[in-house]
Amino acid sequence: MSAMSNSNWSRRSLFRAAAGMAAAGTLAACGSNNGRGGGGSGAGLVQYFHAYGEAGTEQAIRRYAKAYKEANVTTQWITGSQFESKLFASLLTDKAPDLFEFHPQIQLVRSGQVADLTDIIEPVKADFNQADIASHTVDGKIYGVRMIDDPQFFFYRKSLLEKAKVEVPQTLDELIEAAAKLTTDKVKGVFLGNTLQAVIRPMIWAAGADTLNDKNEPAYHTDGVVEGLKKMRKLFTSGNLLLDAPADYWDPSALNQGLAAMQFCGMWAMPAMQKALGDDLGIFPFPKVGAAGKPAVYNGGWSMFVNAKSERAEEAKKYVKWLWIDQKEYQEDWALSYGFHIPPRTSIAESAEKLKSGLPAEGVKLFTDYGHFDNIGWTQAMIKATEDVFADSVRKNGDPEAALDRCDKVVNAELKKLFG
Repeated sequence: MSAMSNSNWSRRSLFRAAAGMAAAGTLAACGSNNGRGGGGSGAGLVQYFHAYGEAGTEQAIRRYAKAYKEANVTTQWITGSQFESKLFASLLTDKAPDLFEFHPQIQLVRSGQVADLTDIIEPVKADFNQADIASHTVDGKIYGVRMIDDPQFFFYRKSLLEKAKVEVPQTLDELIEAAAKLTTDKVKGVFLGNTLQAVIRPMIWAAGADTLNDKNEPAYHTDGVVEGLKKMRKLFTSGNLLLDAPADYWDPSALNQGLAAMQFCGMWAMPAMQKALGDDLGIFPFPKVGAAGKPAVYNGGWSMFVNAKSERAEEAKKYVKWLWIDQKEYQEDWALSYGFHIPPRTSIAESAEKLKSGLPAEGVKLFTDYGHFDNIGWTQAMIKATEDVFADSVRKNGDPEAALDRCDKVVNAELKKLFG
């Protein structure tokens, strides 16, 4: 599979949605053409997708839509960094899409922006990964249908570790030591992405902590997380971490082009890595941090939501049911023909031949054994607050405790707004 170009917006990073996106400058990006009209029978529907990097994805989404006979479904395939601003600006206008892909976010539920899909999911609820169901549920109602699960872990060059006599890291300390031994004048030991943001939550989980507990209280401010931040600072200043790579963590080029011996990335890139490196490829989870830690895998992914404020919300729900619940063939095609993803439907995942052996099967095992999913109550402001912790204590050598204290204030204020 072709990798996403460096000019494209990172497909898997979480959005920084905010009310400020409705500013006039972003609204102008929407244009006057809302994509409706032309061909088909029944109501015209518009769906928003960001531009995936894997070849064939746009054609697949348009092919699925064309096969639907109850309505004309038009796809806006939004390239570069425009998806976030265009989506959230458009949702405030009469040019809003009828359905769109995004991540589970409680703000969208609280504001009445996304429709309750419980009625279409309930009959097949047991066939979905239950962690995906939980991550889309608020007050017993399900919002959004998961399309793909995207586990993220470390990929490494087996030959380089063997040459350096390095074992696969089991702890963050061992990862730091391995990076030092693997670094040469041409190759850095490890790549965690240009901003390090992709590994924030994996590090929290690997330290035995969490973002929020089951009572929607902060669960990340622990001794283990403080220890992890100090170790990440050590790695950041070691000279063994690849920084300012041509493409970010989601693109496999850092490993494929020999810029780093180990790279944090997602299972979506596995086919491209296998094509470039053959059998010289292995994977491992984010290694445990401290005595209370355990390995961790972040399961990202994308979900389909219906715009509850659309005049065509019911028609949009019917299309979502047809494609993302009834059409298992298309669901498997979407998950496994354009990079590797794990189908959220258990029956599809268990029957998928591509996931039953070799490195893909190892990825599924890591997903099953160590996986963590989105918490719908973990808001964009909270995400930004933890990014600030990394910026202050890892990139700038600030005090981790002080950085976490500042983070606590933001998170607690958000939790009070959301849950009282």
